[in-house]
Amino acid sequence: MDPAIRASAEGARLLDPEFVEVGASGRRYTYEETVAELPDKPGSSADGPRYEPSAITGVLLAPGLVHLTFETVFDGRRARRSSLWRKRDERTGWRMYYHQGTPVPPEVA
Repeated sequence: MDPAIRASAEGARLLDPEFVEVGASGRRYTYEETVAELPDKPGSSADGPRYEPSAITGVLLAPGLVHLTFETVFDGRRARRSSLWRKRDERTGWRMYYHQGTPVPPEVA
């Protein structure tokens, strides 16, 4: 969530080469598309709004596979998020394999 990481090569290294994201629009994003757009994605500018994460929980689904859920507030908008992180080996470490964010309407508690 750190803008300096999101806009750098480090951000790309945190994504699994088979990464897929399903956006709120329903659009599917591949690893290549996501890496190419990282520097321009919302939350990647040091001078702009930042993601504020909360209610972070993780569940180990299997060795090397964690399901992470959390909420964010970004520029006044809330979202519930879900991601799968997998670890194939010690060299590459944990990488995000899948991510999906769902906007939360203002009237929902």
